[in-house]
Amino acid sequence: MTSFSSLGVAEPLCRALAAENYTQPTPIQEKAIPAILAGNDLLGIAQTGTGKTAAFAVPLLQKLAASNVQPGQRGVRALILAPTRELAVQIAQSIKSYSRHLKLRQATVLGGVKINPQIAALRPGVDILIATPGRLLDLLKQNQVHLNAVTTLVVDEADRMLDMGFIRDIRRIVSLTPKARQTMLFSATMPAEVAVLIGDILKNPERVEVAPQATPAELIEQYVHFVNTTAKRDLLVKLLRDPAFARVMVFSRTKHGADRIAGQLVKANLNAEALHGGKSQSARQRALDSFRTGKAPILVATDIAARGIDVSGVTHVINFDLPNVPEDYVHRIGRTARAGATGIAISFCDGGERNQLRDIERKMRFKINVVGETPQETYNPAADTRQDERRFAPKKRRFGQSNQRRRAA
Repeated sequence: MTSFSSLGVAEPLCRALAAENYTQPTPIQEKAIPAILAGNDLLGIAQTGTGKTAAFAVPLLQKLAASNVQPGQRGVRALILAPTRELAVQIAQSIKSYSRHLKLRQATVLGGVKINPQIAALRPGVDILIATPGRLLDLLKQNQVHLNAVTTLVVDEADRMLDMGFIRDIRRIVSLTPKARQTMLFSATMPAEVAVLIGDILKNPERVEVAPQATPAELIEQYVHFVNTTAKRDLLVKLLRDPAFARVMVFSRTKHGADRIAGQLVKANLNAEALHGGKSQSARQRALDSFRTGKAPILVATDIAARGIDVSGVTHVINFDLPNVPEDYVHRIGRTARAGATGIAISFCDGGERNQLRDIERKMRFKINVVGETPQETYNPAADTRQDERRFAPKKRRFGQSNQRRRAA
């Protein structure tokens, strides 16, 4: 049986991993750790929940501890880029746990919180910096951080970086790091622009793929309800009153929708929190902590805010709105059935979402089970068509609206 020590992981890190109950390397850790320790660039095709954070963080920490080089004032030795605040915080917490027996300084910079404490943390220089692109660029413009000492660069969730409009920012940040660096890039899917980015920033990378691209866990049962738009709320409340729905993530297409759904659930005496990019970082963290601890067992989230969240024990995922991109459906339902557990994914499909459902089923290569009453009894396409005409009517755009998604992180 493979162990972390047999992969070349040093004793202080093995001890920290044991304290976190990491008894055996996951497939991506088994493949990635030796490659990174050997100094190779790495391309990892893996979804959240496969153990990829430890796969890059453990060998990164070992190399930093062994080199014993000082970063210099406002300097950074290793830079980890994450698309969302939640993922950045999650990575930072993991690295803090793994490095408990090492004398390494780390910092996290992200939007939604005051910048001055982050400036103070960076002033003496850090060994590891975990950052969202927007806030890092702000600090670079103010000359509060320097990247000329970076020896290792990690780009996590590259496909989500693309979705959020960060690819240009990533290129700008990469251009400020030395060319003689080790680079690791992780992505769950491989859209064309990410493939181009890989060719530009990785040098002869070792490719590690632990599952087919965007393939959902086989342990997830998937169902769809055909339901009118106006009946979705009542159906959601009815489902969530079932005690079997112990810890549930509900996905909304928009921030406003997430707030509205969460508010309706609270009025129905169901403990729910909303999580989206329009909230402050402290509010987002409170919502996530409430969900993790079970204080609020229902989390209503948007795709951007929820990407990369790893919460154990999620019994159900409910797609209140179907996503426009089939890959997002795969990411959503992957919040359940983690660490070998089973899970259930339920989708609501109204008249305006039939095309999305067809695209998802084409991606999944099977028909999702229809549940509830027959579609003819519960579903009126004409009613939803009128609803969609109002919902998707052209609206005036405010100046700068196109940058809202980027500012969310």
